[in-house]
Amino acid sequence: MFVINLRQLRWLLLFLVIIFCVLYLLQAKWIWRLFYPWPYRQEITAVAIHSNIDPYLLAALIRVESRFNPAARSDAGAVGLMQVMPNTAASVAGEIGLSNFHPDLLYQPEINLQIGAWYLAHLFREFDGNIVVGLAAYNAGRGNVRAWIATGQWKGTVDDIKHIPFPETQVYLRTVLRDWDVYKYLYGGDTVAGN
Repeated sequence: MFVINLRQLRWLLLFLVIIFCVLYLLQAKWIWRLFYPWPYRQEITAVAIHSNIDPYLLAALIRVESRFNPAARSDAGAVGLMQVMPNTAASVAGEIGLSNFHPDLLYQPEINLQIGAWYLAHLFREFDGNIVVGLAAYNAGRGNVRAWIATGQWKGTVDDIKHIPFPETQVYLRTVLRDWDVYKYLYGGDTVAGN
């Protein structure tokens, strides 16, 4: 026969209380916001709206690209919040009328966001509004993505991500798309100025 003494009962109750607290905290948005912060929120939202990009998508992309670090620099030479390549930035700067562009300006969040969002929106337009293909091009380069689709290696869909030849781009797409959902969930009901 199973008998529980008082000491075992206390431990069982403590365990159940801890489990309840952990489950409660996992549902609390404020806990998740510690892991999914949104610095530069007003700036990101403004440039996203101006570029016709979902602000939550832009936040997710920036989280993956730089973890919101304006001083980030990749081994490949991509710079700032949106990890923009200096050559791409110079070309975009001309398109958007940003005179006297210098690559060091990419460390300024406002400039980096303006250039990166314009380029991302350009990729979305280039690939007929296909967000998944545009994101892949942002990560792997438009030439690679065009070749994958032209040769039938990748169909350009979420369901077919596993056929992308670059494992880094597979992970990138899955992570950005997941984080996009997380940002919509965590911040979807807030105002732009809210926390």
